[in-house]
Order: sequence, then C-alpha cells, then structure tokens
Amino acid sequence: MPRKVYIEVNIKVDAEGNTNPLSFVWEDGEVYEIDRLLHVGRQATTKIGGSGICYTVMVCGRETKMWEDEGKWFMEAKR
Repeated sequence: MPRKVYIEVNIKVDAEGNTNPLSFVWEDGEVYEIDRLLHVGRQATTKIGGSGICYTVMVCGRETKMWEDEGKWFMEAKR
C-alpha cells in the first residue's frame, strides 16, 4: 500500500509565474535532480489521498509524479 511522503523541493518561478521543480530531497536526505518536466495539471491521487497541482517529471530516466498543495509538496512512496 503506497503512502504519502512530504518532500523539500527546489523550484524556479519564471516571469509569468510558472513553477518549475528542479530537484527534491527524499525522506532519507538523498537529493534527486529532475531531468525534465513532462506535464503540469490539477489532479487527485486516489492511492494515497490528496490532490493539487500534479507535476509529471523525469528523474533518473523514470517518469514519476509529485504534487503541490497550498505550498506543501508530496509524492507517493511504496511501503
């Protein structure tokens, strides 16, 4: 069963106010660089509960999702 993990995110905000995540810190302290932003849109996560702006990103060659909800960022983690 997946669980929600709150993460620290390094972001860039451009002149138009668009947010682009650059890297994140996982719960073990490991820093992961985001290779590419694929998609941004409002989306719920039924696996762990919650919703917000979903960022679909490429990290180490794998597609993953991260959510921002009122300034707090989270991801899904396997137990």
